[in-house]
Amino acid sequence: MSAMDLGIGSQIRHPKFGKGVVVEADASYYKIYFNYIAEVKTIARDFPNFELIEKKEAEFQPISLRDIETAVENVIKKNQPKEEVSKLTMAQKWINGTVTLNPFNPEMSNKEIPIKTFFHKIVMVRERLRVLEQNINNHPKLDDEDRIQLQQYITRSYGSLTTFNVLFADKEDHFKGTGKED
Repeated sequence: MSAMDLGIGSQIRHPKFGKGVVVEADASYYKIYFNYIAEVKTIARDFPNFELIEKKEAEFQPISLRDIETAVENVIKKNQPKEEVSKLTMAQKWINGTVTLNPFNPEMSNKEIPIKTFFHKIVMVRERLRVLEQNINNHPKLDDEDRIQLQQYITRSYGSLTTFNVLFADKEDHFKGTGKED
């Protein structure tokens, strides 16, 4: 018998252990109670020598490795800092616009990027800087001097990103460095 979904209570015949009843199932194995030997044995779902006596429908679908991978991917996607992106709004004048990169070499073609994609990438840089800042501030092995030194790099990075403040709709969302206040 090829791998099939047997529910709890399904009855099979095993060539060595005799008649058995499925008492538990997972994605790869069945636990089957064999009366002849009065034991529960773990048998692979794809064991080819079962003889099906009576099938009970499985009450659930077993979880495969792919199901687990998909679930983990979904959790990771949901926990990406996308909320911040949705809170920050792009200035109205840029919506549906594009960023065009013109190479100096006239034989090369221009590259156009939707400004929404560009904006999203800028905001993701901002989020990653914030996470880095939190990790630095909470790192148990850094002393205050090291924290301050690393924090200065982050502040300067924010300062370098002030060029992109023109993209944001709200002034409070602007990048701020160590220089003059806007």
